[in-house]
Amino acid sequence: MCKVNATTAKLDVNNPSDKAPVVSQRYVYIAAIFAAVGGLLFGYDTGVISGALIFIKQSFGLSIFQQELAVSSVLVGAAVLAITGGSLSDRFGRRKMLLITSVVFIAGALVCAAAGSIQILILGRVIVGMGIGLASSVVPLYISEISPAKARGWQVSLFQLAITVGILAAYLADYAFTPSAAWRWMLGLAVVPGALLGAGMLYLPETPRFLARHGHFDLARTVLIKIRSTQNVEKEFQEIKAASQESALRGHISDLLLPAVRPALMIGIGLAVFQQVTGINTIIYYAPYIIRTAGINSIQGSILATAGIGTVNVVMTLVSMWLIDRVGRRPLLLTGITGMIISLGALGYIFHLSEGGNFAGLSVVILMFYVASFAISLGPIFWLLIAEIYPLKIRGLAAGIAAGTNWLANFAVSLTFLSLLKGLGPSLTFWLYGVLAIGSWLFSYYLVPETKGRSLEEIEALWHKKPEATQINSASV
Repeated sequence: MCKVNATTAKLDVNNPSDKAPVVSQRYVYIAAIFAAVGGLLFGYDTGVISGALIFIKQSFGLSIFQQELAVSSVLVGAAVLAITGGSLSDRFGRRKMLLITSVVFIAGALVCAAAGSIQILILGRVIVGMGIGLASSVVPLYISEISPAKARGWQVSLFQLAITVGILAAYLADYAFTPSAAWRWMLGLAVVPGALLGAGMLYLPETPRFLARHGHFDLARTVLIKIRSTQNVEKEFQEIKAASQESALRGHISDLLLPAVRPALMIGIGLAVFQQVTGINTIIYYAPYIIRTAGINSIQGSILATAGIGTVNVVMTLVSMWLIDRVGRRPLLLTGITGMIISLGALGYIFHLSEGGNFAGLSVVILMFYVASFAISLGPIFWLLIAEIYPLKIRGLAAGIAAGTNWLANFAVSLTFLSLLKGLGPSLTFWLYGVLAIGSWLFSYYLVPETKGRSLEEIEALWHKKPEATQINSASV
């Protein structure tokens, strides 16, 4: 049995009041927001390198390959810890792993800021990546397991919103420190949200589903009352209890190949790959480079334009959060990927005309449209679905494998982007990503289910009753 936060045991369940639903809602919001700080760290540490790289290159005299390595080394740690982090959270708890995540982020930021060589910097980036991997596999699980079904979409999407806010904060930090070329401050500021995540999780409870799965039924019910109010808690508690009793044994990798799980596993891995090979993180990591290639020659001007792209990312993620529990996952996913296909095709054409030299402003607008399309589709919906579609018994393990696959694909794309630009040129590179985006649309249309409005237990039951993902789609499109 795992240890449970003593604070949880002190929750008062004997004094319900007329204001309980309001208090309960506020408590869920606070818990989700603090957990989502892990997403802010995720976004900041992936985005900050875009501006810092210009000065790191000057400080250490980096080759193109060394620049790619400085960017992509963070993804090595992310891939490994994303895969193992989900399984560890199944064993030790979502809350405890988020506390560990905050410590890892702080350590990585300090090593990066103090790096005296490219080797130490890469080590620091790997440590930061370990924190990102843990956050990417555990934060969506934590939020999904404390959120009510009718609001789970936008509350889990707080994670993606926090990622976009973190990316924008990184761009603004890059802009602020550009005049002094203070790349160490750019990288070191991640200590602040790292400490905030740890402080918040000290006072938040473990999720009811994890507690129930490990036999702490009284505590699970107590926490559920705290985050729901006393209305309809018993029905949800009995569903959680029944599901936890069916999955009392620890899940194993072999369980991923069961007929009722295979379609969900394929969806998670497929979306993980498509989220990356359609090019989003080439924009996040190399936006100033792309914008300068398009014709904006000033370093500070290119970083400012990048901050504009980051602002669009935040705003459209907010739009996605507003729509996701109203419109549903599939309509947003398919619409957004269509926008990505169009913008990648247009961006490739702009560079084809004259290498982008006479179309700098238009290139920035197209980049904004691409990011906006991603922000309502593959951005939030991938993280939401991998927190929803897997059975409780292997939820952490399966979500971790999907997140780890995402980081491996991210690593491959970021490590090859500058080489593709050099070998194929910008136009063919973006057209290649556009073709892959067409593949992601077809994959999503035929395989991705609609989960809007269903409890996690209902989604699990659907996979058992209808093993084929397409059968779930037919009932919900």
